[in-house]
Amino acid sequence: MLDMLNTVDSMDGQPCDLWQTDGDVSDWLMRAGWLTQPLVGRYPPGVLLAVARHLREVIRVLVEARKAGRTASADGLNVFLRQAPSHPVLVWSDGTPRVERLRPTDSVEQCLAPVAEAAALLLAEGDFTLIRMCEHPDCTRWFYDRTKSHKRRWCSMALCGNRHKVAEYRKRQQR
Repeated sequence: MLDMLNTVDSMDGQPCDLWQTDGDVSDWLMRAGWLTQPLVGRYPPGVLLAVARHLREVIRVLVEARKAGRTASADGLNVFLRQAPSHPVLVWSDGTPRVERLRPTDSVEQCLAPVAEAAALLLAEGDFTLIRMCEHPDCTRWFYDRTKSHKRRWCSMALCGNRHKVAEYRKRQQR
């Protein structure tokens, strides 16, 4: 879920939206496992992009408020949650039965409803002591600290952690 917020990244100190087209959103949803089939061409051009960006910002505001211990209006997220009708179906394949959720996808909001549900669960049940923003001053990424010691500071040790180490090394060398 936090990966959705990270689709707005920082490039040279400026925000850079990684979603520029409906295809970008559809590809991201597929890579993240929210979709099994692409959505490109299914809705009017630009609608998926606009609605996904709106949902992302609604979730960002709520995550930031929850992290800061503030109350925020959930109305924006609840609009998406109301679009989330689903029902269980029993699927019997390979000799093993399992229950899956069948969801209509008649609208963009219905396609994004599972993302909204995951956000609601994160906001209600997530351990926000483990949800953090990268400590690198130029980074805007969020992450869920699943390390054993719960002392993770960087979105990625290879990126921001390494940048910090290099900057600290340069400071020591200048002294």
